[in-house]
Amino acid sequence: MSTIKNIAIAGGSGLVGKPIVNALLKSGKFTLTALVRESSTSTFPSGVKVVKVDFDSVASLTEALKGQDALVSAIGNAALQGQNHLVDAAVAAGVSRFLPSEFGSNLDNAKAGALPVFGYKVATANYSKEIAASNPAFTYTFIRTGAFLESGLENNMLIDSQSGKPRIFDSGDQLWSAITLESVGQSVVGVLTHPEETRNRAVYVQSIATSQNKLLDVVKKLTPGKTQEPQYVSTEDVFNDSNAKLAKGNYSEGVMFGYIFVAMFGEGYGAAYETTDNELLGVTSLTEADVEDILKPIVARAN
Repeated sequence: MSTIKNIAIAGGSGLVGKPIVNALLKSGKFTLTALVRESSTSTFPSGVKVVKVDFDSVASLTEALKGQDALVSAIGNAALQGQNHLVDAAVAAGVSRFLPSEFGSNLDNAKAGALPVFGYKVATANYSKEIAASNPAFTYTFIRTGAFLESGLENNMLIDSQSGKPRIFDSGDQLWSAITLESVGQSVVGVLTHPEETRNRAVYVQSIATSQNKLLDVVKKLTPGKTQEPQYVSTEDVFNDSNAKLAKGNYSEGVMFGYIFVAMFGEGYGAAYETTDNELLGVTSLTEADVEDILKPIVARAN
């Protein structure tokens, strides 16, 4: 496969998109174009070409993608149902590599992939495989990252470091992979600089594999005068509760986050990666001490 040089990114101003843009620019290896909606007021670093498109129009996307070697999607959950338009446009424009917005849970795991919250992601992955099978010039890579470490700690999703009553799922000992946003960006750079090794497959990257109890130990260390009273919750109960609400037509964020918690903390969902592509993609690992350093300012602000 020829060298990838010209990159287009959709969702480049979001939580995941920003570190990807920064990493691509920092590498100095790519020419970057950000695709944004007509109504967008997002700003990007100098060196990024901004092109306004209609994400509901394959024709508009195709025109914007002409001359691009790769398309990275970092779009958020609200727009995931439109990713197949990106695939169709990429094929029509002759884009050789597509990275869909797969960052997160291990959707190659059958239990995780069956969770309703991931329906659009799984559909796009399957569509990408189908299109690649009949169009050899079109290829894909799915990047599995696990939980986003900084934001997950900041918003108490991974561990509640503020209330003194952290919610612990099941025993709290279940291991799961997590990654810094900087390393998410590096993983994209790694894929695009190793196109043949990452062709038509999922890659797995992580900064660390940890558990809620390990994080709770850090919180206790950082709040020596504060009593921590863990509130234990069953992932099976969370799963059943989300199912019951979904059956009644409740598609709220709370219902969907229930499934995400199950995928991260439940047993058998493949949340802790047995092997990774860290070395190939240039992603560095963290130690428990590094995680403590990330938690320190978060705990300090809250306590």
